[in-house]
Amino acid sequence: MMLVLVALGTAWGQTLTVKGQVTDGADGSEIIGCTVQLKGTQQVTFTDQYGKYSIEAKKGETLIFSYIAYKKEERVVRSEKLDVKLQQEDYELAECVVVGYGSSRKAARTGSTRPIKVTGALSKSKIAFTAPVITYEHANAEEYGSINENAFKQVGDAPLSTFSIDVDAASYSNMRRFINKGELPPTDAIRTEELVNYFSYDYPKPMGNDPVKFSIEAGACPWNTAHRLVRIGLKAKEIPSENLPASNLVFLIDVSGSMWGPNRLDLVKSSLKLLVNNLRDKDKVAIVTYAGRAGVNLESTPGSDKQKIREAIDELTASGSTAGGEGILLAYKMAKKNFMADGNNRIILCSDGDFNVGVSSAEGLEKLVEAERKSGVYLTVLGYGMGNYKDKKFQTLAEKGNGNHAYIDNMQEANRVLVNEFGSTLHTVAKDVKLQVEFNPSLVQAYRLIGYESRLLKDEDFNNDAKDAGDLGAGHTVTAFYEVVPVGVKNTYVGKVDDLKYQKNKKPSTVQTTGSNELLTVKLRYKDPDKSTSKKLELPFIDSKWDKESGDFLFASAVAMYGQLLRESEFKGDATYEKVIDLAKQGLNNDDKGYRREFIRLVEATKGLERK
Repeated sequence: MMLVLVALGTAWGQTLTVKGQVTDGADGSEIIGCTVQLKGTQQVTFTDQYGKYSIEAKKGETLIFSYIAYKKEERVVRSEKLDVKLQQEDYELAECVVVGYGSSRKAARTGSTRPIKVTGALSKSKIAFTAPVITYEHANAEEYGSINENAFKQVGDAPLSTFSIDVDAASYSNMRRFINKGELPPTDAIRTEELVNYFSYDYPKPMGNDPVKFSIEAGACPWNTAHRLVRIGLKAKEIPSENLPASNLVFLIDVSGSMWGPNRLDLVKSSLKLLVNNLRDKDKVAIVTYAGRAGVNLESTPGSDKQKIREAIDELTASGSTAGGEGILLAYKMAKKNFMADGNNRIILCSDGDFNVGVSSAEGLEKLVEAERKSGVYLTVLGYGMGNYKDKKFQTLAEKGNGNHAYIDNMQEANRVLVNEFGSTLHTVAKDVKLQVEFNPSLVQAYRLIGYESRLLKDEDFNNDAKDAGDLGAGHTVTAFYEVVPVGVKNTYVGKVDDLKYQKNKKPSTVQTTGSNELLTVKLRYKDPDKSTSKKLELPFIDSKWDKESGDFLFASAVAMYGQLLRESEFKGDATYEKVIDLAKQGLNNDDKGYRREFIRLVEATKGLERK
């Protein structure tokens, strides 16, 4: 009997590699980014793009499956295969206040009201209703900055093109959120360069003393084959996570009433816990929150005390108005109080951007952040929420705060930004990175920069070290595209101007050229993170016109074409969604995490949508 019991106990405690798939209990669709945790431990994994997971566990131990807006499930491990179906959470409506012949719904813990539809019998005398069916109408209060798309420029008039790099990718995940709910995004929500830069590309790594290296490639323009498409790619040096400098982080969290709900504060809390799980003992975290006023919820705490940090995050609830400006000032104060001279000092702001108390305008916030960034503290902005998202303010904060901007639409995206790309998101290796391209008028008659409209610089700004520009994180890649009209090709995009009356016209044909066979030259300036003087790199490019484009080139150009279709660009030529899909499928060579295949599925879903 004793031998049998011992044998059974040994079998029950056997370590297994448990694998399975997590799906929606209603429609069977896979759930991407679901948290799978071994109960009572810090052992965590997430489901992939197919809803599948793998985790080590012993027979008899319990796995916890949790995902925003779904009921948490606990399952005992009995074999190596464990599939789980999650049921959606039932959220109750907040208090309904009847007003005359209609009603309004108190917005959760804000004290404000929003209109709802009410169907049912209303009584004039008693102001009451029976058997109502209430439907909440989500008012769309999202804000996007207006984008005036870059046009073609004549090389004879403007031989130089100068801009600051942009490492943000918020526009892509925001776009994905719209497509996944069956809507086309607003045209001004699409920043084509951010769609392209959502993906990583296999660029040559820097090998010398410079922390950045750039390369150039050209091919036929897929939406106008008479034109050439030039791709400039930057690659920052990679630093293993364990070798990254210590981080002094301040989580600045919006806990106002507008942040209530599963895709807002609940998602913020789950996202930050992913980052906390990857903190090292030498890292520190403080938590500042703001609603009607700002306050410190957690003093700077070492990464070794993860449980204390998690508990502080769990205690957060949403209520009140939004004093975002006050919160930003307090967060900078905390970051400077615990400043690490040789470390990564950074504020991570999590909000929907709905600031309504104190400094709240984009212009006011810009001045506030510009004054504080000289302290050496960077500002990362993570956007959350639907229907109330203030994209314009976040763009301003990220650009002026020497930081980056991401939109978190689900746990998969949170894992990508805060875990998979931790170094590139949070550690800067080169600051104030600028690019300047000079085109050869003997080979190029006109060009246009695709995207980067908010990052354009004056030509003289390139050599001005006082001019702020974008920063580059460890291991990050940056891509920029130019559409080029070769000499001899009919140009219908640049209009003619009447001859001048009081001076002779300078015609392109009179421009004296050097006879070089180079299509263009790219110059790059950057500063080391702790320096104020820039360094310059330069690379000329000869277009061989072999048109043996790399898989990365084909995929990135497909994304650029998709962005122009979503923007309804006047320069989209003969672009179609079918061409985007065909081109993207030729560039699936670098897709370990499935992001490129997900892009193709998004394009396929876009074809049947109409703009509302």
